[in-house]
Amino acid sequence: RKCLLVVPCMYVLLAGVYIGYLVFICVILVVLGIQGEINMAEAQQRVEKAVDEMVKELERNYIRKMQAKMFHCSAACCEDSTASMQHVHTCIERCHAPLAQAQAGVTSELERFQDRLARCTMDCSDKAKDAFDSGTKEPMVKQLLSSCVVKCVDDHINLIPSMTKKIQETLTAIGK
Repeated sequence: RKCLLVVPCMYVLLAGVYIGYLVFICVILVVLGIQGEINMAEAQQRVEKAVDEMVKELERNYIRKMQAKMFHCSAACCEDSTASMQHVHTCIERCHAPLAQAQAGVTSELERFQDRLARCTMDCSDKAKDAFDSGTKEPMVKQLLSSCVVKCVDDHINLIPSMTKKIQETLTAIGK
């Protein structure tokens, strides 16, 4: 009997979560009909880089170990030639549970981060739109939007270390 394991690459799944808010900042500019300033593009790159580094570090130092443990556990399930197919399947699911729990926890934390950043940048969009509607000249609106979005990004990049620590604690608890 053959034992097949299919486990998605955790990094790809985690990375996919934060792609949405990277695009979101640019969408705000389109909604207002304003082209992005260089510093907003740089801000977007900075938040992308910071989250990417965090995800890579978590994958390298936590997720890989959990994946290895899961694969070893699953292989042990498959080595019992007297076990029924259902028993092997149940055993493999039990081995996969901690990794699935870790994936859900990390994804949830990244989604919360994304939502907070999206709310902040939407508030910037609202402020810029209100300023534009009240007659403020376009260059001033661009500056207002740009500085607001950059502040959102800076504030949220500063949240990454505490978010990383929280995720690390969660992964450590799950991995025990």
